[in-house]
Order: sequence, then C-alpha cells, then structure tokens
Amino acid sequence: MFVARTIIRPRPIVSKTSTCLARYSDYKSPPIAGASEEEVRRASQYCSKLLQQYDHPSYILTTFLPLHLRPAHLAIRAFNLELARIPDVSPSAPVRSMRYQFWRSTITSTFALNPVAQPVAVLLSSVLSSLRQNRKSVINPSAGLNKSWFLRLITAREKYSSNAPYPTLTSLESYAENTYSTLLYLTLSALPLHSVIADHIASHIGKAAGIVAVLRGIPLLAFPSPPNHHSNTAGLGGTLDKQRVQQGAVTLPLDIMAETALREEDVLRYGAEAPGLKDAVFKVATRASDHLITARQMVKNVHGGEDVGHAFEHEGEDGHEDYHEGNGVRDDYDDGNALGHGARPKVLSKVEQQRGEVEKAFGVFMPAVPTALWLQRLERGDFDIFKEDLRRRDWRLPWKAWVAYQQRKF
Repeated sequence: MFVARTIIRPRPIVSKTSTCLARYSDYKSPPIAGASEEEVRRASQYCSKLLQQYDHPSYILTTFLPLHLRPAHLAIRAFNLELARIPDVSPSAPVRSMRYQFWRSTITSTFALNPVAQPVAVLLSSVLSSLRQNRKSVINPSAGLNKSWFLRLITAREKYSSNAPYPTLTSLESYAENTYSTLLYLTLSALPLHSVIADHIASHIGKAAGIVAVLRGIPLLAFPSPPNHHSNTAGLGGTLDKQRVQQGAVTLPLDIMAETALREEDVLRYGAEAPGLKDAVFKVATRASDHLITARQMVKNVHGGEDVGHAFEHEGEDGHEDYHEGNGVRDDYDDGNALGHGARPKVLSKVEQQRGEVEKAFGVFMPAVPTALWLQRLERGDFDIFKEDLRRRDWRLPWKAWVAYQQRKF
C-alpha cells in the first residue's frame, strides 16, 4: 500500500559545501578469540576502504551512526560488497557458485566465533562477540544478529548473479527486500533495536534503495565494461556469463517492458533512444519513490502520534517475530533514590515508545537520502537512464544528509 505515485521534485540547494561533515574518527572493536586487537583494527580499515571505493554513500553515512554501531555497519556493508563483486571476478557460473558457497561456510564459522582469515569475517566475528556479551546484560537483552538474514542475502545475490531479467516488478521488490532491506534489518539488530515500526520503515527504504540500485546498473549491464572494473557506487553487483557479456542484458522487469512495448534488443541497439525505455524507467522509478513517500509519511505519523496507516507485511517472518510492546527504547530512568529505591525504567506509552524507536533508528534510515537525491536527478534528466550525471557521485550528499539528520526528515 503506497501513499502516492509520483516522483518528488528536488528542493533548491541551500548552500554548497563539501566540508559540513567531519570524518568519523577511528574506533576500536573488541578483539575476539584467535584474533588480536591489531588484526581487528586492520580488518576495520579494510572494510572502511572497501566502502570508500565501491559504496561511497554508505561510507559517508557512517558518520551519522553511533560509535558503537560503526564496526557492525562496516562489516555488514563490506559483506554485501564482497557478494556484489563475485560476478565481476568470476564470470563463469561454476566458479561463482563456489564463491557463494565459500561465503555460506564463512558465515557459519563466523557465527561460531571461529572466522577464517578474511577481514570481513574477522570484523564481523568481533561484532558478534561484542553483541553476545551485551546480550547477557539487562540493558540490551535483545542484542544479536540473525544468521538467516546473511544467508538470505547470499541466496538473493546468487539468484540474479547472471543478470537474468526480473519477471515482474513485484519480483524486483522481493529482490530489494532480500538484499537492501535486509542490510538495514541487520544494522538495526546490531544497534540493538528489535522494533516493528523501525523494521517497517527500513523495509520501505530498503526496497526503494534496491530498485534504484537496479536502475543505476542498467547502462553498465547493457554495455558492460571489461572485467574487474566494478564499482558498487552504481548499486548493482554482477556481470554476465560469457555470451551475455558480449551481448549485454536489460534487467528491467519483464511485465513493465511488456506494458511499455520495450524490447531488449532495442535497448542494446539504440541505448537511450530505445522506444519505450523512458516510460519503463519512469514506472519502475515511481515504485521506488512510492516506498520513500510511504517511509516519510510513517515517520511523520509517528512524530505526530498517529497510526502509521498500514500493517508491516513481513511481520511474522524469520527475524520479524516476537515484537513486544515495551521492548524498545528504555534509556530514560526515574530516579527512585529519594524514595529509598534504585533507578527504575520509565514506563512509556505506545506513542512515546514508537517515537523513541524511530529516533534511535534514524541514523540507520539515512540511505533514504542518497536514494531520494538520485531519483531527483533521474527526474531532472527526463528519466534518461543513460545520462552520465547519474553515474557521478553527488557532491550534495554530505550537506543534504547533515540537514536531513538534523531535521529528522529524509
């Protein structure tokens, strides 16, 4: 259920600045058994550089996360990048399959706190060790990461690693849910926060980001570059099997292509001039915008003490069960010393609790900002997916992200 079906017009830029955000300082993750503090530090640096090179928006947005959450953010996003780059370094299907299996085995050993000598695994194992220690405390009994979410991410990436087209727009949304929304779920659980309202908002933001990632990748897949020139800044991991590399591929949903009379061979032959291409891109981009509009409205409703308007469609699925009122933010305490008692957790109303949960999770919601900025640029270019401007880094992101975070609006 969506609030509207329209692309939001960009607002005027307030001022031009590229220095509004200070670089986040180095931070330490606790060492794990079998890994020294220095090894964990080097693993963190590796993941940070990986994001800086291949997923610059996630690197920039790290500064809006609490210090204790940044190692988990780096590990989760770097894990996603490692999966996204597999098709580029392994163009043959059998080798790709072996690499995905390697990561399944790596996740299993990492959750056993016995990681292989791989930086992402080392940092992730350190994060898991820290979360499990916090889980023993009274303050954060829900701390922890869901192993099945990591495996879901691997499966989704592998399914479309040959860049086969999505049968329907719904299947594209499902891919986005199983990848980009899942990344946000994992980050929320590392915060830690187990909240139906936070997961619900994250689901819509992740779906929007995933759809945009696929749109950004269309020119690269239609006219693929030589191997090993992948950048996940474009948001889509994967090249093609040998034949598909030579021919290129169009990953727009087939039902949308049928509605707009768009043919794959026309895109590969005429590029931006293919009949029906702009119409197809508009329809897909509109669905991404729908999800952003819905997420914005939900945040607004929570701040206004209103109902969010619709149920979370994934509630009850793996990792989205056992939501309980009173399981959210409880950082405020009544001072009972005057009565001769210890500090007691404040009893929050449902509205207060939801506000607290959204406030606590807002840094995790920040990928909505670069997603919205890209959609605005796409609209300004009349939905020409091949415009060079769409593949450049947006210099406005640090400033726009800072403003969005200060105003708690994206």
